[in-house]
Amino acid sequence: MKSKSVLIIGMGRFGRHLALRMLDLGNDVMIIDKDASLIDMMSTKCPDASIGDCTNENVLKALGIHAFDICFVTIGEDFQSSLVITSLLKALGAKCVVAKANQDIQADLLRKIGADEVIYPEKEIAEKVAIRYNSDNIFDFIPLTSEFSIYEVPVLKEWIGKTIVEVNVRKNYNISIVAIKSGTTLNPVPSPSYVFNRDDHIVIIGQASDVFKITSKA
Repeated sequence: MKSKSVLIIGMGRFGRHLALRMLDLGNDVMIIDKDASLIDMMSTKCPDASIGDCTNENVLKALGIHAFDICFVTIGEDFQSSLVITSLLKALGAKCVVAKANQDIQADLLRKIGADEVIYPEKEIAEKVAIRYNSDNIFDFIPLTSEFSIYEVPVLKEWIGKTIVEVNVRKNYNISIVAIKSGTTLNPVPSPSYVFNRDDHIVIIGQASDVFKITSKA
C-alpha cells in the first residue's frame, strides 16, 4: 500500500494517538500545534514537527498544504479555531480535510465550510462500548452505517454440526455471515458447505435488533 502524506493539526490526546498510528502504518506524518510543550513531547517519535498557530494563514501557507494527501484538524477544546483552520485549509486547496467534532451542530458547521469528512471520536467510542457491553455475547463491533454494523458473536448451539446452507441465516435471521473465526484463524467468506463448530465465532453484518435476537439465544 502506498504511503500517504499526512498533516495533523492539534496535538491533544486524539491527535497524538492518530499521529503515532499513522506513523506505524508507514505514512509520512507532519504534526503542528501552537503549544510548544506538546510538540516537544511528540518530537522524538514524530520528528517532522512544527510549532505554530494554524489560524494564521501564513503559517498554513508555509507548510505547503498542496503536498499533503490528508489534513486532519484534531483540535478538541477550541472549536472556533477548528472552523477557521478548516476554512483556511480548503481555501488553500487542501485535497482532503478531516475535522474532529464533539457535537452534531459542530459537524454541520464544519461540513458547511468545506470539511470533506467529520469524525466523532468520543461518540464513536461510546457507541462501540455501549453495544459491546449491552450483550455478554458480542465480542467486537464495527459500525458501518446508522442501521448496519459488523459484529463478532458466538455460534448458536442449534447451529453446531449444521452447514451455512442448512441454517440459512439470511432467510431465518436476517443477517449475512462474512467470516468464521476459529481461535486465531479467520476464514473469510466461508463456503455454503461450511459446518459450524462449537467454539466458532461468526462475523456478521446486520441490524442491531436482529443481532440482539441471536445473542440473546447464545
